[in-house]
Amino acid sequence: MNDLYARHRNVLPDWLALYYEEPLEITHGEGRHVWDADGNRYLDFFGGILTTMTAHALPEVTKAVSEQAGRIIHSSTLYLNRPMVELAERIAKLSAIPNARVFFTTSGTEANDTALLLATTYRRSNTVLAMRNSYHGRSFSTVGVTGNRGWSPTSLSPLQTLYVHGGVRTRGPFAHLDDDAFVAACVDDLTDLLGHIRPPAALIAEPIQGVGGFTSPPDGLYAAFREVLKQRGVLWIADEVQTGWGRTGENFWGWQAHARSGPPDIVTFAKGIGNGTSIGGVIAGADIMNCLDANSISTFGGTQLTMAAGLANLGYLLEHDLQGNARRVGGLLIERLRAVGAQLPWVREVRGRGLMIGIELVRPGTDEADPQAASAVLEAAREGGLLVGKGGGHNTSALRIAPPMSLTVAEAEEGAAILESALRGIA
Repeated sequence: MNDLYARHRNVLPDWLALYYEEPLEITHGEGRHVWDADGNRYLDFFGGILTTMTAHALPEVTKAVSEQAGRIIHSSTLYLNRPMVELAERIAKLSAIPNARVFFTTSGTEANDTALLLATTYRRSNTVLAMRNSYHGRSFSTVGVTGNRGWSPTSLSPLQTLYVHGGVRTRGPFAHLDDDAFVAACVDDLTDLLGHIRPPAALIAEPIQGVGGFTSPPDGLYAAFREVLKQRGVLWIADEVQTGWGRTGENFWGWQAHARSGPPDIVTFAKGIGNGTSIGGVIAGADIMNCLDANSISTFGGTQLTMAAGLANLGYLLEHDLQGNARRVGGLLIERLRAVGAQLPWVREVRGRGLMIGIELVRPGTDEADPQAASAVLEAAREGGLLVGKGGGHNTSALRIAPPMSLTVAEAEEGAAILESALRGIA
């Protein structure tokens, strides 16, 4: 392992971050578990950054990929592609967007990049609204709308980006307000901002902020924003890269917690739909999707291999009601973790929905983020046989818990016990 780490450092960028003081090589997985190169077995509560949505080595997906690879792996979007059409039909129907069109990409970054291209072209404006504490990818344009300093290496951007309040319920100038007053204050802030600028192309927002530490506003905030935006023709882009496909339990899409004013104009997706294969995409009404007046293709977006994986994975998720499982098992897990957090002064908040749970750590007696504590818990959880993630806004002090959505009650209890021991151990 040390040899592989040395080789990694010699040939890959310094900014390509690795977890753990002794980085981990994962060699194989099954169900909700993975194994490292030394044969250690771990319960996986992060799923390759929310990509392994159903299960590791899911037989239905591996069979579909193997059979497709035996026929043809790739032909590009210049040719008719049956698996791509079939998956697009299913996603368009699930999207609730009228007259929906779907464009496939290889990642969430590329999906958001495409959504920004569509919105700015359609609206003839390069001004974009984004949320503070947000993350939308690592391309030049998506870094430009990311409201998280830890993931924004440059201030240069092809877009003029203005940041709006509301993505974090328990921090910021409106945190002391109740939910209704919080929403009203955020709407007033947005309305005031729009009064000072030329009409922007769109607001891009994650229903639950992923890299930001699984933070979210009160239900209905984006519906209230949408009413203000619609009056000015401003589009709403819902970044569902981490929240889509039922992970939040209560809804299939994260935006549905804000559905009073109808669906978004554009929805982006990625990660879980491919169960580890590289699928991203954009859903929009035909008028928006067809607004480009130049040729555009995606060499690897919609390739037959990944589309076969996506079809099998989505079919499994729907047939086995993994959204319902996320609601039931995730509800038990979050209550178990809240009971633990209530006893520990360094746990500021346990938040989330379904199988998308964040635990924010602070220095006891303060509201000050404690990234060292988060790193210590990450290490201790690994020692106990559990893999979790990290995130956060001003500082990386939130643990991110997002297991495959087929997680069992027994596995949830096992993971919670390991996390409890790790959290108590930093005293």
